[in-house]
Amino acid sequence: MTVSTKEIVQHVGALLDLAGVLVIAGGVVLAAAAFVYRSLRTRDPVTYYPPFRQGVGRAILLGLEFLVGGDIIRTVAVSPTFHSVGVLALIVVVRTFLSFSLEVELEGRWPWQARARRATSAGGG
Repeated sequence: MTVSTKEIVQHVGALLDLAGVLVIAGGVVLAAAAFVYRSLRTRDPVTYYPPFRQGVGRAILLGLEFLVGGDIIRTVAVSPTFHSVGVLALIVVVRTFLSFSLEVELEGRWPWQARARRATSAGGG
């Protein structure tokens, strides 16, 4: 039984999609577990809500990277037609917009902007 290159590429793309979904789901579960643990320990859930959102956002960002990779591999390596490449371009544009939006939400700045410098401690010069 021989396996074609096209089938291998399809499987690799599907594995990347699965990895993306698992990263997102796992990240959400871990962030939720950490939130519940911290909230129950201190009985102050409001304090731990921003770290929870950041954890979920980071999981989504990383998962999107895997999903885009799977789309690129399947589209370019399997069926590089103008239609499939156009669909891929739209998918990448939408996912890139989501990534930028999440980055702004998490970091409070655009990805290409420099990080704000933290103020030095008093008397530290």
